[in-house]
Amino acid sequence: MSVQQEIYFHAASRLFRDPRIEKSWQDCLVYLDQHVPADFLSLHLFDPGLGVVESVVDATAEKSEPISKKTILSPQARKAMIKATAAVGKKPTYSIFDRLGDHEISRQLGLDLGTPDDPCLAIDLIMGGQYLGVAAVTNTRGILYTPQHGELMLLLHDPLAATALLFHNSRQLSRVRELLDDRDKFLNQELLRSVEDEIIGAEFGLKWVMEMVEKVAATDSPVLLLGETGVGKEVVAGVVHRSSLRAKGPFIKVNCGSIPQSLLESELFGHEKGAFTGASASRKGYFERANGGTIFLDEVGELSQDAQVRLLRVLQDKTVERVGGSETLVLDLRVVAATNRDLAAMVAGGSFRQDLFFRLNVFPVTIPPLRQRKEDIPALAYHLVTKKARAMALPDLPEIFPGAVDRLMSYDWPGNVRELENVIEREIIVNQGTPITFDQLQGSSPPHAGVPAKGGALQLEEVIKDHIIAVLKMTKGRVEGAGGAAELLGVNPRTLQSRMKKLGIPFGRKAKGIYG
Repeated sequence: MSVQQEIYFHAASRLFRDPRIEKSWQDCLVYLDQHVPADFLSLHLFDPGLGVVESVVDATAEKSEPISKKTILSPQARKAMIKATAAVGKKPTYSIFDRLGDHEISRQLGLDLGTPDDPCLAIDLIMGGQYLGVAAVTNTRGILYTPQHGELMLLLHDPLAATALLFHNSRQLSRVRELLDDRDKFLNQELLRSVEDEIIGAEFGLKWVMEMVEKVAATDSPVLLLGETGVGKEVVAGVVHRSSLRAKGPFIKVNCGSIPQSLLESELFGHEKGAFTGASASRKGYFERANGGTIFLDEVGELSQDAQVRLLRVLQDKTVERVGGSETLVLDLRVVAATNRDLAAMVAGGSFRQDLFFRLNVFPVTIPPLRQRKEDIPALAYHLVTKKARAMALPDLPEIFPGAVDRLMSYDWPGNVRELENVIEREIIVNQGTPITFDQLQGSSPPHAGVPAKGGALQLEEVIKDHIIAVLKMTKGRVEGAGGAAELLGVNPRTLQSRMKKLGIPFGRKAKGIYG
């Protein structure tokens, strides 16, 4: 066996001895130092899309722990790195750096690893036509590397690249599992409620909002949803996500006002084991879990000053650090924030950072309160009755008493859609088996404001007729199709037309100009 064959055999056998790459590369380093000056053996994976070099192995003879240290390259270094990798082709090469800090590509990496003044020998790793990254030996003894060292290290290219590819594929599999776990939770918690994510009023009271959402959804710009409590900001945020290129990624919802201030940063940004009392294990934060998708920050005005600073960094650099950790995590996500507070006034009062406000306020969308879009109430009432009946497993859909919707429309709804939902749920429970009247709703006028019929009560057919006419005025006489009177009333268009004919309500050509 030749010297080269012997080196290859002993080094390669060590590389495949332990499935933990940091341990197998450490074992290889101890042997290699007999032939090549090697105080460090490291593996650096390159992501050309993000312009990031991730160091996943940094072994010494004394220590080698799992790491994930990301170096964000400057624009010049990123271009140089992409050019260098394109020139590699399918043939592995090596590069010699007498001092890491003297070269554009390696300068930041040397600073991040604490070896900017040391010599380094780097091997490009290629497997199956795929450029993986670089394996590097570095020494702190000032010994300069030679072409003979480079040729010796090239002997080990295949086992080094194979273990790097195994590590890369294994980690990708783990990430897919984590994503599937997040997606599974998302499906269980969110998609099963898909009906309530319908935008009721998209053609009427929320038409302008939906036009704005359609414009911004395809971008990656931050979105700030403004409006009173209960107007449906969360639902609109869901539409932004599902209409975007991130629709297949996670949609993580965070209510900033419901998390105790003492736990807020840990929940948002994650924590390392031992970061504080009770942190028995490392944990991903909401931002990390939203990687590849969208994070919805509801009640963003409740964030503490410290959390605001860290959120600003996320928006600027797309990076976070876990509480108690020093590793910088590079994320790919979109931020949609919402608040019912006046952030501009909070900025003036000093309780909200001006620079964060400017970052969040790139594309503000104001969702009008329910009292300003009462034309949506009939469709909302039908939608919510259907939703609650299904949730309660009722055998039959509860009936709304003719004219009762008028009572809903005469009320101002300070609690918006959320209050309407609660009122409907209460009415279904109280009026089981009988039509819902909403006669317990405070602050509204009677279901019908017309002249009473004989005996002090309106004839049923008069109530039905008046209600159909009121709905036709909302739809400007439209009976069929999306947003038509039949849809709002929850009946078949032919059935509605038959009832209208019986009640003497004009429709079609006969109704031209009557309903506005």
